[in-house]
Amino acid sequence: MSSIEVGTAIGAFTTSFTRTDLVRYAGASGDFNPIHYNDAAAAALGLPGVIAHGMLTMGTALRVVTDWIGDPTRVLSYYVRFTKPVVVPATGTVEVTFAGTVTAVADGVATVTIEAVCDQIKVLGSVSVEVRVA
Repeated sequence: MSSIEVGTAIGAFTTSFTRTDLVRYAGASGDFNPIHYNDAAAAALGLPGVIAHGMLTMGTALRVVTDWIGDPTRVLSYYVRFTKPVVVPATGTVEVTFAGTVTAVADGVATVTIEAVCDQIKVLGSVSVEVRVA
């Protein structure tokens, strides 16, 4: 990993979310907020539909870094600002694409930004991950 430079693309992937995924995540996380499974509850709060859990989107985004570095214990810090919800249709899937780029390298630590895009809209903003590379 000694050849890591600012501007290095570390990888990208696209994943799909379904309502079933949201139910599974709710069970695993204990977050049973009805905006994650009930259209009426989501609409009552002014949301465009049922939305994926923010932590599900955030955790999935971090895979760009952990897949690249190979060891999740090397992640030192992780910051995300949620900008737009990921709306999950009642049937079918919604796709989200994640891509990472090295934005700084100093003292054995790389800073990576992650772009998360759904339907051509950034759903996470100001994503910054510090990861030990040496």
